Amino acid sequence: MKNIEVIDLFAGAGGLSEGFSGFNTRKKHPFKVKISIEKEKFAYQTLLLRNFFHQFDEVPYEYYSYVKGEMTREKLFVKYPSEFEAANEITWQAELGAKSYPHDKVMERIRKQIKYPSRSIVLGGPPCQAYSLIGRSKMKKNDGFENDHRHTLYEEYLKIIAEVKPAVFVMENVKGILSSKLNGEFVFEKILKDIKNPVRLIEPNRKRFFRNETYTVYSLISTKKSDELNRNDFIIESELYGIPQRRHRVILLAVRNDLKIIPGQLKPSKILTSVKDAISDLPPIRSRVSKAEDNLVSWQESIKTSFPKAKLLSKNDIGSEYLKFRVKPNNFKWFHDSKLDGVLNHMSRSHMKSDLQRYHFLSKAAEEKQKNISLRDFPTFLLPNHKNVEKSINSGSLFSDRFRVQLSNTPATTITSHIAKDGHYYIHYDSKQSRSLTVREAARIQTFPDNYFFEGPRTSQYLQVGNAVPAFLANQIASVVYDLFRDL
Repeated sequence: MKNIEVIDLFAGAGGLSEGFSGFNTRKKHPFKVKISIEKEKFAYQTLLLRNFFHQFDEVPYEYYSYVKGEMTREKLFVKYPSEFEAANEITWQAELGAKSYPHDKVMERIRKQIKYPSRSIVLGGPPCQAYSLIGRSKMKKNDGFENDHRHTLYEEYLKIIAEVKPAVFVMENVKGILSSKLNGEFVFEKILKDIKNPVRLIEPNRKRFFRNETYTVYSLISTKKSDELNRNDFIIESELYGIPQRRHRVILLAVRNDLKIIPGQLKPSKILTSVKDAISDLPPIRSRVSKAEDNLVSWQESIKTSFPKAKLLSKNDIGSEYLKFRVKPNNFKWFHDSKLDGVLNHMSRSHMKSDLQRYHFLSKAAEEKQKNISLRDFPTFLLPNHKNVEKSINSGSLFSDRFRVQLSNTPATTITSHIAKDGHYYIHYDSKQSRSLTVREAARIQTFPDNYFFEGPRTSQYLQVGNAVPAFLANQIASVVYDLFRDL
Protein backbone atom coordinates (compact mmCIF):
# COMPACT_ATOMS: atom_id res chain seq x y z
CA MET A 1 0.00 0.00 0.00
CA LYS A 2 1.21 3.49 -0.86
CA ASN A 3 1.75 6.00 1.93
CA ILE A 4 -1.44 7.82 2.88
CA GLU A 5 -0.88 11.57 2.70
CA VAL A 6 -2.24 13.64 5.57
CA ILE A 7 -3.31 17.30 5.53
CA ASP A 8 -3.55 18.73 9.06
CA LEU A 9 -5.53 21.98 9.34
CA PHE A 10 -5.87 24.16 12.46
CA ALA A 11 -3.21 21.76 13.70
CA GLY A 12 -2.48 23.22 17.15
CA ALA A 13 0.30 21.27 18.83
CA GLY A 14 -0.44 18.27 16.62
CA GLY A 15 -2.48 15.83 18.73
CA LEU A 16 -4.49 14.54 15.77
CA SER A 17 -1.54 14.22 13.40
CA GLU A 18 0.61 12.61 16.10
CA GLY A 19 -1.94 9.85 16.50
CA PHE A 20 -1.91 9.19 12.76
CA SER A 21 1.88 9.49 12.41
CA GLY A 22 2.35 7.09 15.31
CA PHE A 23 0.00 4.46 13.90
CA ASN A 24 1.95 1.43 12.71
CA THR A 25 1.13 -1.88 11.14
CA ARG A 26 3.71 -4.56 10.47
CA LYS A 27 6.35 -2.10 11.71
CA LYS A 28 5.40 0.40 9.01
CA HIS A 29 3.87 3.87 9.40
CA PRO A 30 1.39 4.26 6.52
CA PHE A 31 0.22 7.78 7.36
CA LYS A 32 2.59 10.59 6.33
CA VAL A 33 1.79 14.16 7.31
CA LYS A 34 2.53 16.27 4.24
CA ILE A 35 1.32 19.64 5.51
CA SER A 36 0.43 21.03 8.96
CA ILE A 37 -1.05 24.52 9.17
CA GLU A 38 -1.20 26.43 12.45
CA LYS A 39 -1.30 30.15 13.21
CA GLU A 40 0.02 30.34 16.80
CA LYS A 41 3.78 30.95 16.98
CA PHE A 42 4.81 28.50 19.69
CA ALA A 43 2.42 25.73 18.60
CA TYR A 44 3.96 26.12 15.13
CA GLN A 45 7.45 25.72 16.63
CA THR A 46 6.31 22.58 18.45
CA LEU A 47 4.84 21.21 15.22
CA LEU A 48 7.99 21.98 13.24
CA LEU A 49 10.13 20.10 15.74
CA ARG A 50 7.72 17.15 15.77
CA ASN A 51 7.54 16.97 11.99
CA PHE A 52 11.35 17.01 12.00
CA PHE A 53 11.27 14.12 14.51
CA HIS A 54 9.05 12.09 12.16
CA GLN A 55 11.51 12.41 9.26
CA PHE A 56 13.70 9.74 10.87
CA ASP A 57 13.28 5.99 10.98
CA GLU A 58 15.85 6.06 13.75
CA VAL A 59 15.72 9.33 15.71
CA PRO A 60 19.30 10.63 16.19
CA TYR A 61 20.87 11.29 19.57
CA GLU A 62 21.13 15.01 18.69
CA TYR A 63 17.32 15.30 19.00
CA TYR A 64 17.61 14.11 22.59
CA SER A 65 20.53 16.46 23.15
CA TYR A 66 18.33 19.35 22.05
CA VAL A 67 15.35 18.53 24.26
CA LYS A 68 17.75 18.07 27.18
CA GLY A 69 19.06 21.60 26.59
CA GLU A 70 22.53 20.42 25.55
CA MET A 71 22.45 21.96 22.06
CA THR A 72 20.50 24.69 20.30
CA ARG A 73 17.57 24.20 17.97
CA GLU A 74 19.56 25.86 15.17
CA LYS A 75 22.47 23.43 15.53
CA LEU A 76 20.09 20.48 15.52
CA PHE A 77 18.50 21.60 12.26
CA VAL A 78 21.86 22.44 10.66
CA LYS A 79 23.12 18.96 11.55
CA TYR A 80 20.29 17.38 9.49
CA PRO A 81 19.55 19.84 6.67
CA SER A 82 17.47 17.54 4.43
CA GLU A 83 15.22 16.45 7.30
CA PHE A 84 14.82 20.05 8.41
CA GLU A 85 13.99 21.16 4.87
CA ALA A 86 11.30 18.46 4.64
CA ALA A 87 9.84 19.46 8.02
CA ASN A 88 9.92 23.12 7.04
CA GLU A 89 7.98 22.36 3.86
CA ILE A 90 5.41 20.40 5.85
CA THR A 91 4.91 22.94 8.65
CA TRP A 92 3.35 26.29 7.79
CA GLN A 93 2.54 29.13 10.16
CA ALA A 94 -0.58 30.64 8.63
CA GLU A 95 -4.02 31.77 9.77
CA LEU A 96 -6.67 29.98 7.75
CA GLY A 97 -9.61 32.23 6.90
CA ALA A 98 -7.59 35.44 7.39
CA LYS A 99 -7.32 38.06 4.63
CA SER A 100 -3.55 37.76 4.74
CA TYR A 101 -3.84 34.08 3.77
CA PRO A 102 -6.41 33.96 0.97
CA HIS A 103 -7.83 30.62 -0.07
CA ASP A 104 -5.87 30.49 -3.35
CA LYS A 105 -2.60 30.96 -1.50
CA VAL A 106 -3.48 28.16 0.90
CA MET A 107 -4.42 25.81 -1.93
CA GLU A 108 -1.18 26.58 -3.76
CA ARG A 109 0.80 25.43 -0.72
CA ILE A 110 -1.32 22.30 -0.28
CA ARG A 111 -1.10 21.28 -3.95
CA LYS A 112 2.67 21.61 -3.78
CA GLN A 113 2.79 19.08 -0.96
CA ILE A 114 0.14 16.53 -1.95
CA LYS A 115 0.87 14.12 -4.79
CA TYR A 116 -2.23 11.93 -4.59
CA PRO A 117 -5.08 14.15 -3.35
CA SER A 118 -7.86 11.65 -4.08
CA ARG A 119 -6.18 9.14 -1.72
CA SER A 120 -5.33 11.69 0.97
CA ILE A 121 -7.03 12.43 4.28
CA VAL A 122 -7.70 15.77 5.96
CA LEU A 123 -7.64 16.29 9.74
CA GLY A 124 -8.67 19.33 11.70
CA GLY A 125 -10.66 21.09 14.34
CA PRO A 126 -11.59 24.68 13.49
CA PRO A 127 -11.12 27.00 16.52
CA CYS A 128 -13.96 26.43 18.94
CA GLN A 129 -14.27 29.52 21.15
CA ALA A 130 -17.48 30.54 19.42
CA TYR A 131 -18.94 27.07 20.02
CA SER A 132 -17.79 26.29 23.55
CA LEU A 133 -20.40 26.77 26.25
CA ILE A 134 -18.15 28.98 28.37
CA GLY A 135 -16.74 30.92 25.44
CA ARG A 136 -20.19 31.49 23.97
CA SER A 137 -21.61 32.88 27.22
CA LYS A 138 -18.78 35.43 27.35
CA MET A 139 -18.87 36.31 23.67
CA LYS A 140 -22.63 36.92 23.56
CA LYS A 141 -21.97 40.03 25.61
CA ASN A 142 -20.04 41.43 22.66
CA ASP A 143 -21.90 43.31 19.94
CA GLY A 144 -20.11 41.41 17.19
CA PHE A 145 -20.95 37.90 18.41
CA GLU A 146 -23.19 36.98 15.47
CA ASN A 147 -20.55 38.18 13.01
CA ASP A 148 -17.57 36.55 14.73
CA HIS A 149 -15.54 34.81 12.00
CA ARG A 150 -14.82 31.86 14.25
CA HIS A 151 -18.40 30.65 13.69
CA THR A 152 -17.59 29.98 10.07
CA LEU A 153 -13.93 28.97 10.06
CA TYR A 154 -15.17 25.46 9.38
CA GLU A 155 -16.17 26.81 5.94
CA GLU A 156 -12.51 27.42 5.10
CA TYR A 157 -11.84 23.84 6.18
CA LEU A 158 -14.59 22.56 3.88
CA LYS A 159 -13.50 24.74 0.96
CA ILE A 160 -10.18 22.94 1.13
CA ILE A 161 -12.06 19.62 1.22
CA ALA A 162 -14.03 20.69 -1.88
CA GLU A 163 -10.86 21.33 -3.86
CA VAL A 164 -8.64 18.51 -2.59
CA LYS A 165 -11.44 15.88 -2.62
CA PRO A 166 -9.72 13.62 -0.07
CA ALA A 167 -10.90 10.06 0.39
CA VAL A 168 -11.63 10.70 4.07
CA PHE A 169 -11.66 13.59 6.50
CA VAL A 170 -11.91 13.86 10.26
CA MET A 171 -13.34 16.95 11.96
CA GLU A 172 -13.23 17.56 15.72
CA ASN A 173 -14.94 20.14 17.91
CA VAL A 174 -16.35 20.81 21.36
CA LYS A 175 -19.75 19.52 22.51
CA GLY A 176 -21.01 23.10 22.55
CA ILE A 177 -21.21 23.01 18.77
CA LEU A 178 -24.28 20.75 19.10
CA SER A 179 -26.33 23.45 20.84
CA SER A 180 -24.76 26.57 19.32
CA LYS A 181 -27.02 28.76 17.21
CA LEU A 182 -26.14 31.42 14.68
CA ASN A 183 -28.89 33.74 13.44
CA GLY A 184 -31.47 31.37 14.92
CA GLU A 185 -30.15 28.27 13.15
CA PHE A 186 -28.36 25.38 14.81
CA VAL A 187 -24.75 25.59 13.63
CA PHE A 188 -24.30 21.82 13.73
CA GLU A 189 -27.17 21.16 11.33
CA LYS A 190 -25.67 23.60 8.84
CA ILE A 191 -22.23 22.03 9.21
CA LEU A 192 -23.63 18.56 8.47
CA LYS A 193 -25.30 19.84 5.30
CA ASP A 194 -22.10 21.52 4.18
CA ILE A 195 -19.93 18.50 4.98
CA LYS A 196 -22.05 16.26 2.78
CA ASN A 197 -21.65 18.61 -0.18
CA PRO A 198 -18.66 20.90 0.48
CA VAL A 199 -18.48 22.28 -3.05
CA ARG A 200 -21.54 24.38 -2.23
CA LEU A 201 -19.19 26.66 -0.25
CA ILE A 202 -17.08 27.46 -3.30
CA GLU A 203 -17.82 30.86 -4.84
CA PRO A 204 -20.33 30.61 -7.76
CA ASN A 205 -17.84 31.85 -10.36
CA ARG A 206 -15.39 29.07 -9.39
CA LYS A 207 -17.79 26.13 -9.05
CA ARG A 208 -17.65 25.21 -12.71
CA PHE A 209 -14.00 24.27 -12.26
CA PHE A 210 -14.72 21.63 -9.62
CA ARG A 211 -16.22 18.19 -9.90
CA ASN A 212 -18.94 17.89 -7.28
CA GLU A 213 -17.86 15.11 -4.90
CA THR A 214 -20.22 14.37 -2.01
CA TYR A 215 -19.52 12.75 1.36
CA THR A 216 -21.35 10.64 3.91
CA VAL A 217 -20.82 11.42 7.59
CA TYR A 218 -20.33 8.46 9.92
CA SER A 219 -20.15 7.96 13.65
CA LEU A 220 -17.03 6.41 15.17
CA ILE A 221 -19.08 4.82 17.96
CA SER A 222 -22.43 3.84 16.42
CA THR A 223 -23.34 1.21 13.82
CA LYS A 224 -26.49 3.10 12.83
CA LYS A 225 -26.96 4.04 9.20
CA SER A 226 -25.82 7.55 8.40
CA ASP A 227 -29.34 8.94 8.01
CA GLU A 228 -30.38 7.46 11.39
CA LEU A 229 -27.68 9.13 13.45
CA ASN A 230 -28.53 11.74 16.05
CA ARG A 231 -26.30 14.39 17.57
CA ASN A 232 -25.16 12.30 20.52
CA ASP A 233 -23.84 9.61 18.18
CA PHE A 234 -20.95 11.93 17.34
CA ILE A 235 -19.82 12.53 20.94
CA ILE A 236 -16.68 10.56 21.77
CA GLU A 237 -16.27 9.95 25.51
CA SER A 238 -12.50 9.57 25.65
CA GLU A 239 -12.36 7.67 28.93
CA LEU A 240 -14.18 4.74 27.29
CA TYR A 241 -11.25 4.31 24.89
CA GLY A 242 -8.35 4.09 27.31
CA ILE A 243 -7.73 7.84 27.68
CA PRO A 244 -7.10 8.87 31.32
CA GLN A 245 -9.50 11.78 30.99
CA ARG A 246 -13.25 12.40 30.80
CA ARG A 247 -12.94 14.46 27.65
CA HIS A 248 -16.13 14.50 25.56
CA ARG A 249 -15.79 15.91 22.06
CA VAL A 250 -17.69 15.83 18.77
CA ILE A 251 -15.72 13.92 16.12
CA LEU A 252 -17.05 13.38 12.62
CA LEU A 253 -15.68 10.91 10.07
CA ALA A 254 -16.64 11.62 6.46
CA VAL A 255 -16.00 9.29 3.50
CA ARG A 256 -16.22 10.25 -0.17
CA ASN A 257 -19.31 8.59 -1.66
CA ASP A 258 -17.73 7.25 -4.84
CA LEU A 259 -15.56 4.94 -2.73
CA LYS A 260 -18.61 2.99 -1.55
CA ILE A 261 -17.00 1.89 1.71
CA ILE A 262 -18.36 2.05 5.25
CA PRO A 263 -16.05 2.54 8.23
CA GLY A 264 -15.95 0.50 11.39
CA GLN A 265 -16.09 1.88 14.92
CA LEU A 266 -13.72 2.51 17.78
CA LYS A 267 -13.36 -0.41 20.17
CA PRO A 268 -14.05 0.49 23.81
CA SER A 269 -11.37 -0.30 26.36
CA LYS A 270 -12.14 -3.03 28.90
CA ILE A 271 -10.94 -0.88 31.80
CA LEU A 272 -10.73 2.80 32.65
CA THR A 273 -7.29 4.39 32.76
CA SER A 274 -6.87 6.54 35.86
CA VAL A 275 -4.83 9.66 36.51
CA LYS A 276 -2.55 7.58 38.70
CA ASP A 277 -2.04 5.09 35.84
CA ALA A 278 -0.97 7.98 33.64
CA ILE A 279 1.35 10.03 35.84
CA SER A 280 2.39 8.13 38.99
CA ASP A 281 5.73 7.07 37.49
CA LEU A 282 6.84 10.68 36.97
CA PRO A 283 9.27 12.13 39.52
CA PRO A 284 7.66 13.93 42.49
CA ILE A 285 8.48 17.63 42.74
CA ARG A 286 7.45 20.46 45.04
CA SER A 287 5.63 23.56 43.91
CA ARG A 288 7.37 26.90 44.03
CA VAL A 289 6.41 29.77 46.31
CA SER A 290 5.34 33.08 44.80
CA LYS A 291 5.57 36.49 46.47
CA ALA A 292 8.05 35.08 49.00
CA GLU A 293 11.48 33.50 49.17
CA ASP A 294 11.38 30.27 47.21
CA ASN A 295 13.23 27.35 48.77
CA LEU A 296 12.35 24.04 50.40
CA VAL A 297 12.05 25.47 53.91
CA SER A 298 9.91 28.40 52.78
CA TRP A 299 7.63 26.04 50.84
CA GLN A 300 7.24 23.65 53.77
CA GLU A 301 6.60 26.45 56.24
CA SER A 302 4.01 28.03 53.94
CA ILE A 303 1.92 24.89 54.36
CA LYS A 304 2.85 23.90 57.92
CA THR A 305 1.82 27.31 59.23
CA SER A 306 -1.76 26.02 58.99
CA PHE A 307 -1.09 22.27 58.87
CA PRO A 308 1.80 21.60 61.28
CA LYS A 309 1.52 17.81 60.93
CA ALA A 310 1.60 17.88 57.14
CA LYS A 311 3.81 15.23 55.55
CA LEU A 312 5.60 16.93 52.66
CA LEU A 313 8.41 16.24 50.22
CA SER A 314 11.81 16.58 51.83
CA LYS A 315 13.80 17.12 48.64
CA ASN A 316 14.25 20.52 47.04
CA ASP A 317 13.26 19.63 43.47
CA ILE A 318 10.96 21.89 41.43
CA GLY A 319 11.56 20.09 38.12
CA SER A 320 12.75 21.64 34.86
CA GLU A 321 12.27 21.58 31.10
CA TYR A 322 14.47 18.50 31.22
CA LEU A 323 14.69 16.55 34.47
CA LYS A 324 17.08 13.61 34.46
CA PHE A 325 15.12 10.63 35.72
CA ARG A 326 14.82 7.04 34.59
CA VAL A 327 11.13 6.45 33.87
CA LYS A 328 10.28 2.76 33.97
CA PRO A 329 7.87 1.53 31.29
CA ASN A 330 4.36 1.21 32.72
CA ASN A 331 1.32 -0.53 31.30
CA PHE A 332 0.71 2.44 29.01
CA LYS A 333 3.57 1.75 26.57
CA TRP A 334 2.42 4.53 24.22
CA PHE A 335 4.26 7.06 26.43
CA HIS A 336 7.65 5.45 26.77
CA ASP A 337 10.91 6.12 24.93
CA SER A 338 13.92 4.10 26.09
CA LYS A 339 16.31 6.69 24.63
CA LEU A 340 14.93 9.46 26.81
CA ASP A 341 16.63 9.17 30.20
CA GLY A 342 14.59 11.96 31.73
CA VAL A 343 11.31 13.87 31.72
CA LEU A 344 10.50 16.87 29.51
CA ASN A 345 8.41 19.95 30.36
CA HIS A 346 8.10 18.85 33.99
CA MET A 347 8.52 22.04 36.03
CA SER A 348 6.20 23.16 38.81
CA ARG A 349 4.31 26.42 38.95
CA SER A 350 4.59 29.09 41.61
CA HIS A 351 1.66 29.37 44.00
CA MET A 352 0.77 31.87 46.69
CA LYS A 353 1.01 30.72 50.29
CA SER A 354 -2.80 30.68 50.62
CA ASP A 355 -3.19 28.49 47.53
CA LEU A 356 -0.47 26.12 48.71
CA GLN A 357 -2.48 25.60 51.87
CA ARG A 358 -5.71 25.07 49.92
CA TYR A 359 -4.04 22.60 47.58
CA HIS A 360 -2.67 20.62 50.52
CA PHE A 361 -6.01 20.63 52.34
CA LEU A 362 -7.92 19.53 49.24
CA SER A 363 -5.47 16.84 48.10
CA LYS A 364 -5.33 15.42 51.64
CA ALA A 365 -9.13 15.34 51.80
CA ALA A 366 -9.26 13.68 48.37
CA GLU A 367 -6.79 11.02 49.51
CA GLU A 368 -9.03 10.19 52.46
CA LYS A 369 -12.46 10.45 50.80
CA GLN A 370 -11.67 9.82 47.11
CA LYS A 371 -13.85 12.76 46.17
CA ASN A 372 -13.60 16.51 45.86
CA ILE A 373 -15.06 18.86 48.40
CA SER A 374 -16.59 22.28 47.70
CA LEU A 375 -16.02 25.68 49.26
CA ARG A 376 -18.76 25.08 51.82
CA ASP A 377 -16.50 22.41 53.38
CA PHE A 378 -13.48 24.73 53.64
CA PRO A 379 -12.32 25.97 57.04
CA THR A 380 -13.02 29.70 57.22
CA PHE A 381 -9.34 30.71 57.09
CA LEU A 382 -8.92 28.94 53.73
CA LEU A 383 -11.83 30.62 51.96
CA PRO A 384 -10.71 32.86 49.07
CA ASN A 385 -10.88 36.58 49.68
CA HIS A 386 -13.46 37.12 46.98
CA LYS A 387 -16.71 39.06 47.18
CA ASN A 388 -18.70 36.23 45.56
CA VAL A 389 -17.55 33.45 47.89
CA GLU A 390 -20.47 33.55 50.36
CA LYS A 391 -23.02 33.92 47.57
CA SER A 392 -21.44 30.99 45.70
CA ILE A 393 -21.44 28.75 48.76
CA ASN A 394 -25.13 29.38 49.37
CA SER A 395 -26.17 29.00 45.73
CA GLY A 396 -23.91 26.07 44.83
CA SER A 397 -22.67 27.93 41.75
CA LEU A 398 -19.68 26.94 39.65
CA PHE A 399 -17.47 29.26 41.70
CA SER A 400 -18.04 27.00 44.74
CA ASP A 401 -16.11 24.26 42.88
CA ARG A 402 -13.31 26.45 41.56
CA PHE A 403 -10.72 24.21 43.26
CA ARG A 404 -10.54 20.61 42.05
CA VAL A 405 -8.17 17.74 42.75
CA GLN A 406 -7.57 15.29 39.92
CA LEU A 407 -8.52 12.15 41.82
CA SER A 408 -5.96 9.37 41.59
CA ASN A 409 -8.20 6.38 40.88
CA THR A 410 -10.44 7.83 38.15
CA PRO A 411 -9.86 9.46 34.76
CA ALA A 412 -9.12 13.18 34.98
CA THR A 413 -11.61 15.88 34.23
CA THR A 414 -11.15 17.56 30.85
CA ILE A 415 -7.78 19.22 30.31
CA THR A 416 -8.68 22.54 28.66
CA SER A 417 -6.90 25.74 27.74
CA HIS A 418 -7.95 27.13 31.14
CA ILE A 419 -5.04 25.21 32.64
CA ALA A 420 -2.81 27.99 31.27
CA LYS A 421 -4.45 30.56 33.58
CA ASP A 422 -4.12 28.86 36.95
CA GLY A 423 -3.91 25.41 38.47
CA HIS A 424 -7.03 25.53 40.64
CA TYR A 425 -8.92 22.94 38.57
CA TYR A 426 -5.85 20.75 38.15
CA ILE A 427 -4.49 19.97 41.61
CA HIS A 428 -2.20 16.95 41.89
CA TYR A 429 -3.67 14.13 43.98
CA ASP A 430 -0.47 13.72 46.06
CA SER A 431 -0.73 15.94 49.16
CA LYS A 432 3.02 15.61 49.74
CA GLN A 433 3.60 17.66 46.58
CA SER A 434 0.80 20.22 47.19
CA ARG A 435 0.78 21.67 43.69
CA SER A 436 -1.02 21.81 40.36
CA LEU A 437 -0.16 19.61 37.39
CA THR A 438 2.93 20.26 35.31
CA VAL A 439 2.84 20.54 31.52
CA ARG A 440 4.18 16.98 31.24
CA GLU A 441 1.52 15.59 33.56
CA ALA A 442 -1.18 17.36 31.54
CA ALA A 443 0.47 16.02 28.36
CA ARG A 444 0.42 12.49 29.80
CA ILE A 445 -3.32 12.86 30.50
CA GLN A 446 -3.67 14.05 26.89
CA THR A 447 -1.63 10.92 25.93
CA PHE A 448 1.25 12.68 24.20
CA PRO A 449 4.39 10.50 24.05
CA ASP A 450 7.13 11.39 26.52
CA ASN A 451 9.52 12.44 23.74
CA TYR A 452 7.05 15.08 22.52
CA PHE A 453 8.64 18.43 23.42
CA PHE A 454 6.46 21.54 23.78
CA GLU A 455 8.15 24.76 22.73
CA GLY A 456 7.63 28.27 24.09
CA PRO A 457 6.95 29.73 27.54
CA ARG A 458 5.07 27.56 29.99
CA THR A 459 1.76 29.40 29.54
CA SER A 460 1.86 28.58 25.84
CA GLN A 461 2.86 24.98 26.56
CA TYR A 462 -0.25 24.58 28.73
CA LEU A 463 -2.41 26.14 25.99
CA GLN A 464 -0.99 23.77 23.39
CA VAL A 465 -1.69 20.74 25.57
CA GLY A 466 -5.14 21.91 26.65
CA ASN A 467 -6.35 22.57 23.10
CA ALA A 468 -5.17 19.25 21.68
CA VAL A 469 -6.98 16.06 20.71
CA PRO A 470 -5.62 13.18 22.83
CA ALA A 471 -2.93 11.63 20.67
CA PHE A 472 -3.75 8.04 21.63
CA LEU A 473 -7.42 8.57 20.76
CA ALA A 474 -6.33 9.92 17.37
CA ASN A 475 -4.18 6.81 17.01
CA GLN A 476 -7.26 4.62 17.42
CA ILE A 477 -9.15 6.71 14.87
CA ALA A 478 -6.20 6.19 12.52
CA SER A 479 -6.74 2.44 12.84
CA VAL A 480 -10.37 2.82 11.70
CA VAL A 481 -9.28 5.01 8.78
CA TYR A 482 -6.49 2.63 7.76
CA ASP A 483 -8.99 -0.21 7.42
CA LEU A 484 -10.88 1.91 4.89
CA PHE A 485 -7.79 2.35 2.75
CA ARG A 486 -7.13 -1.39 2.73
CA ASP A 487 -10.40 -1.75 0.81
CA LEU A 488 -9.48 0.84 -1.85
